[in-house]
Amino acid sequence: MAPPTILVVHPRENRRKCSIEALRGREGFVHWTFPQRGPEPLAGYVRLGLGGPLLSAADGAAGLMLLDGTWLRARRMEPFFGELPVRSLPPWETAYPRVSKRADDPHGGLATIEALFAAQVALGRSTAGLLDHYHWRDAFLQRNAARLAARAARAAS
Repeated sequence: MAPPTILVVHPRENRRKCSIEALRGREGFVHWTFPQRGPEPLAGYVRLGLGGPLLSAADGAAGLMLLDGTWLRARRMEPFFGELPVRSLPPWETAYPRVSKRADDPHGGLATIEALFAAQVALGRSTAGLLDHYHWRDAFLQRNAARLAARAARAAS
């Protein structure tokens, strides 16, 4: 069994709009408020981010860390966790309607809950209930239906 997923939330993140807020208190997930670290040791963890090797089944035993905040804030948080190897996701299509007046979002960027879902799929972990409270769940699943079907077909064979 993998260690809990650590969700590092920027303190200025609007909790009403936070896509992972519904996971607070759920088994298997730990929330840290940046810049504070919780008691969980980071040995054996990887951080989801841009520019790293693709997350794969080879990372199945690793703990997973995600940074939650605007893209600009997340970039500022990255150096605080520089000791963790970065893993990226294959392309997924977001359903989150973002508009930033300060910075462009990276191409292929996902909402944190979308990235967590995609990571769980890549690792072969359960996605049960992850998107239950995500407002754009249906659109996200529809936009990525072919990807999910292909993954299910690979897992069945």
